[in-house]
Amino acid sequence: IKGSPERILDRCSTIMMHVKERPLDANTKEAFQRSYDALRGLGELVLRFCHKYLDANKYPPGYNYDADDPNFPLEGLCFVGLISMIDPPRAAVPDAVSKCRSAGIKVIMVTGDHPITAKAIAKSVGIISEGNETVDDIAQRLNIDVSEVNKRDAKACVVHGNDLKHMEQDEVDDILANHSEIVFARTSPQQKLIIVEGCQRAGAIVAVTGDGVNDSPALKKADIGVAMGISGSDVSKQAADMILLDDNFASIVTGVEEGRLIFDNLKKSIAYTLTSNIPEIAPFLMFILINIPLPLGTVTILCI
Repeated sequence: IKGSPERILDRCSTIMMHVKERPLDANTKEAFQRSYDALRGLGELVLRFCHKYLDANKYPPGYNYDADDPNFPLEGLCFVGLISMIDPPRAAVPDAVSKCRSAGIKVIMVTGDHPITAKAIAKSVGIISEGNETVDDIAQRLNIDVSEVNKRDAKACVVHGNDLKHMEQDEVDDILANHSEIVFARTSPQQKLIIVEGCQRAGAIVAVTGDGVNDSPALKKADIGVAMGISGSDVSKQAADMILLDDNFASIVTGVEEGRLIFDNLKKSIAYTLTSNIPEIAPFLMFILINIPLPLGTVTILCI
């Protein structure tokens, strides 16, 4: 069995060491937790593995295992080990995040990863800027308890999905309003929807990117839903307003740049049209209203 470290370890009572199964005591759990935290701090994804030998008489070959409604033991497992993987962000993402910030676009990271992993990734791509601290960072620097830190002193914020689940609407709005750099970790589809609604209550135009089925509610609720064309599921594509053909976040920034350029050119075109029409229309109005001879001929109008 493989899964998130928090869930797997709670189900294990023994550990495989030197090809022997030994009791999993508190010291061993603490040692593995330190290793887990160190890997998460590097922004790596960690999976833990365990196994259990089943009675061949109760579970013969061909037994119909049901993963949705488990009909096999899930407790008293043997912890085998953990595997750490890295999924590095694309090289263009940090520059794209920087351009978003300079263009007045607030980038919020919403992920299912562990908060420590999410925080490390957010720092690597610039969503959390160098020098900006979270509440935990301030508490660690001052060597005080987290509860003693004034949350308003932290410009960056990392919110766990379990905490978000118990927050009132006002608390969510307060986080979105008082922190410039925000990361939501271990979030569920419903919590993603709550985040989108909170941003919209603040008067923001919200764009959401996603590729999975669990992103669909947020994609549909957002003002602009952006799905991934290569890795995205069919459900997410149907819920989205726009599809990225190259699955690259930097393409969104390019789209914003092009859109703003078109809008600026459109304003210039309208301004030019209005200013050229006024000197053309004014002589005709004076001719109609007060019988002043028409001073403009066809050639003169074309010259304006």
